[in-house]
Amino acid sequence: MGKDEKGKIRMPRWIKRMLVVFITVFTFGLVTPPEYLYVDDAKADKQHKAGYVRETTPVTAVIEDIHLPYEEPKYEDVSSFVTYAMESAEKQSVEKFGTKIGPVIEDEFRQAVLPKIEEVLTDIGTEREQSIQNLEISEHPAAGYGEKIFHVYDRETGQDLIRFHVRRENPPKDGYWFNFHYHAAADNFQKHYDLGKIYWNRNMPPKWFS
Repeated sequence: MGKDEKGKIRMPRWIKRMLVVFITVFTFGLVTPPEYLYVDDAKADKQHKAGYVRETTPVTAVIEDIHLPYEEPKYEDVSSFVTYAMESAEKQSVEKFGTKIGPVIEDEFRQAVLPKIEEVLTDIGTEREQSIQNLEISEHPAAGYGEKIFHVYDRETGQDLIRFHVRRENPPKDGYWFNFHYHAAADNFQKHYDLGKIYWNRNMPPKWFS
């Protein structure tokens, strides 16, 4: 047994606990153990809990201070929107053409059709200039015989504004053509607005993505 700072005998905690048990058992609970047998344990337990609070508080503060990273807008004006949209339009068109159709029509598509797509994108960007950051370009062109290339839609409402498509045509005795066109929300996508036609040949073209 050691002594504390005041010169008093310092009894090990396990001896104190045994004394509490002996006194309680042998007196059938009629005698209350001396207070000093509880004081140190109570103080130790209180200090332990206080230390626990001090350690966890900063962690809680850190968690509460976490913020989601700021996401830079893709575009801030009509020009930057058109640049972004044209890059996506060309990428998704080439993806849709695949390795069999692409090499045959890519050059003509870039020369004859892409400039007209750019005009339409500029018009929709100008029309929606005040809320241009809400404009978004869809992904995943349609495969197989589907017409979809990409759509321009409002990110907030999820509603399509312009739908750019390509349709296969086979006029009698004239071979196969790819008809590039778009539909607009203004007329509930009913009207067909031509962007240009590209000739394939007299044989049926492969499926998109092939």
